[in-house]
Amino acid sequence: MIELLSDGSVTSPKGFLAGATYCGIKTGGQDLSIVFSEVPCAAAAVFTTNKVKAVPILVSQEHLADGRAQAIVVNSGNANACTGDDGYAKAAETTRMVAEKLGIASADVLVASTGVIGVPLPIEKIRAGIQNVVLKRDGGHQAALGIMTTDTHPKEAACSVALGNATVTIGGMAKGAGMIHPNMATMLGFITSDALVEPSFLQAALRRAVDVSFNMISVDGDTSTNDTVLVLANGLAGNEVLREGSADAEAFENGLQRVATSLAQAVVRDGEGATKFIEVRVAGAASVADARLAARAVVGSNLVKAAVYGSDPNWGRILAAVGYSNAEVDPGLVDIIIGGVALMRAGRIQPFDKAQVSSILRQPDVFIDVDLHLGQGASTAWGCDLTEQYVVINSEYTT
Repeated sequence: MIELLSDGSVTSPKGFLAGATYCGIKTGGQDLSIVFSEVPCAAAAVFTTNKVKAVPILVSQEHLADGRAQAIVVNSGNANACTGDDGYAKAAETTRMVAEKLGIASADVLVASTGVIGVPLPIEKIRAGIQNVVLKRDGGHQAALGIMTTDTHPKEAACSVALGNATVTIGGMAKGAGMIHPNMATMLGFITSDALVEPSFLQAALRRAVDVSFNMISVDGDTSTNDTVLVLANGLAGNEVLREGSADAEAFENGLQRVATSLAQAVVRDGEGATKFIEVRVAGAASVADARLAARAVVGSNLVKAAVYGSDPNWGRILAAVGYSNAEVDPGLVDIIIGGVALMRAGRIQPFDKAQVSSILRQPDVFIDVDLHLGQGASTAWGCDLTEQYVVINSEYTT
């Protein structure tokens, strides 16, 4: 059984501490966070597929080679991307400074950054900030504030999962509001658990969780240089070790997916300039892979997003997006439904009240259903509308 925890955070699981401080990287607000487990952890990660990767990703990939870690340090306001050898050295130095503070090996510290690309990381500010971070059992909420950039609010989630011989907790935090698109998005996600998990299973479970959550969201079609999702699991819940195929593995993975999906949805609800949340549900696809392609194409279409913003029931844009998604499609079979009102059935336009559907599209949550009638594949994607404010935010990002 999975139970969502009210006011949950990255420090909800046993043995995790966190904190944040302001060190002057960005203007106002906390900009440096640390998450720490009191004992070593199994660790796993999924990173951006962008061929231009920020140097913190390169450092973290090296530190994750043994599937173990104990701490995460994150700065906001500076991406430390496209900064060459100097940026790499500073990312590595950041892990060494955190390791010294915590009394652990630098190889057990993972590092992430978010913010402006191409600006040298102010390492002396980082150095001072690390010393100022106070780690606390209830510091998860503070840490979530410290990783934000254009976010308007922190994004957190946690749940408990009843296993056969124990109850484990999974907590998480994320940031992201722009440069959000599958594979992955301009987002950082950090998930913790007190479950005892075999590292290879943790990696596989995280990949599957990301595929149905962070890889199913889109704000603007851009994939960042810094996208990172990290998981630490310290085993303090006392459960039997979770391995692929073990009795409680599925229950744990369901909880992991629940937290990841909650965080992913929070990211698109906070999309830059967004006024509406869009859920696209595709059914009847020839395969799950096809369903994902179609759902992501619709939710990522700027024309669909603009139509939702204007409350315009322009079903043709939805059908066009499905058509170019690379999913198998027979236009003569497709159903399109918005907010429960059928606009197309079996490829034929249905009589509908345009004013009624426009009224539905004016709601803060918009639901679009597409049935391809080709098989059993189904998937859901999430996004937001495209507004003038998005252009304003991104035309002044560095000025």
